[in-house]
Amino acid sequence: MENFIQESLLSSQTDFLAEIFLRTIIMFLLVLSVLRILGRRGVRQLTFFEMAMVISLGSAAGDPMFQDDLPIIHAVIVLLTVVLLYKAVTWTVRKFRPLEQMLEGYALTIIWHGMFHMENGNKMAFSRMEFFSELRNLNVEHLGQVKEGVLEVDGTLSLIFYPPEEVKYGLPIFPSRYREISKSDGKTPIACMFCGNVLESLPEKGDCPRCAQGRWAVAIRDLRI
Repeated sequence: MENFIQESLLSSQTDFLAEIFLRTIIMFLLVLSVLRILGRRGVRQLTFFEMAMVISLGSAAGDPMFQDDLPIIHAVIVLLTVVLLYKAVTWTVRKFRPLEQMLEGYALTIIWHGMFHMENGNKMAFSRMEFFSELRNLNVEHLGQVKEGVLEVDGTLSLIFYPPEEVKYGLPIFPSRYREISKSDGKTPIACMFCGNVLESLPEKGDCPRCAQGRWAVAIRDLRI
């Protein structure tokens, strides 16, 4: 009798594992089909609304994979509802510009004529050092090389560079040169380490007239290679 019970339990567990395997395949194919319907996008191209939708899809598809009391048809209904909601919101966003900015955000001008944009610089979602890292990955050595820099909705950076003959002194962004100085020799321009403002020498009070900060680095004027 005891052996029969153990064999029954083992058989039940084996059947449930097989069911989980089949459920996982079905839900995986359903999610792939839904994503195909919604269109092709890379991870970095997803807006906040689309990211929330992907999370909803994952949540709807996950539970039916291993819970036998949740029929797959319920998950299918949830997935179809998410698709219809996405299509409805996308259509509405195209008609109403303010709603599009609220759901998807908008591009920010971060660098303007070799300096940080004062108003938008504080709206960045990452730190100054992370921003410098992104610039270095785009082969930027100092801000004087950049005419305009825009932080896109998907978090990428779009840059317009000065032509070689128009490159000016700017704040260096590599650690070897991004170093605070206590005094100026009066021969090499200096750059504010907060906003990128370039002056010929240290002001009398030591504070930047543009942002009222008091940290300075030696400005450079190297051309892009």
